[in-house]
Amino acid sequence: MSTTEKEINPTVKKGPFLQENSKSLLFIAGAIVALVAIYFWYQNVYLKNRAEEASAKMYKSESFLGVDSLANKAINGEGGFPGFEQIADEYANTKSANLANLYLGGIYLRKGEYKKAVESLGKYSDTGSPVADPLALGLLGDAYSELKDYKQAATYYKKAADKASNKFTSPMFLKKLGLVYEQLKDFKNAEEAYTKVKTQYPESQEAAMIDSYIARAKAQVN
Repeated sequence: MSTTEKEINPTVKKGPFLQENSKSLLFIAGAIVALVAIYFWYQNVYLKNRAEEASAKMYKSESFLGVDSLANKAINGEGGFPGFEQIADEYANTKSANLANLYLGGIYLRKGEYKKAVESLGKYSDTGSPVADPLALGLLGDAYSELKDYKQAATYYKKAADKASNKFTSPMFLKKLGLVYEQLKDFKNAEEAYTKVKTQYPESQEAAMIDSYIARAKAQVN
């Protein structure tokens, strides 16, 4: 090789780190590739199969929803079908488990087990649903209200009202927000919450009698 060629193609020398750790670096690179492959398999195959399995098993418990006398069967299952507790535990990270936590929160509220309701609802993750997501936040507000933790209740009612603005859930949670503000002696914010019901959702059921709530809060502010 000529001198000119040597200048153009200099020998690439490995530094001490590369020389001593080349095998380790190759191992790490291979491990990263393997982990990426495992991740995509977990997301697209494993979780998908588990989600389908959980959904198939949960329908029995869903049939018990809304009937207080069947609440324990919905929670614990019946006749070989798992209840919502088992679904939420065994099929974590699936949509069915997420929904099971929402169901459990509602059932525990009806049963008066408010701390359990908070625990279950706290495990619920947003799905983008304009109904389920604000409902989960509003139910948390209900649970904290029953526990007399009105600051937390106000936080969740406000989030619920703002989450997906609609004439069904938003006025309901705004009214509840006003009520807990009154419990906190924060009558100015209570008046604002009630006024939003009147001005933003005038056709809602809550708006029909909201004037009396506004007047009550306003009287306390003045």
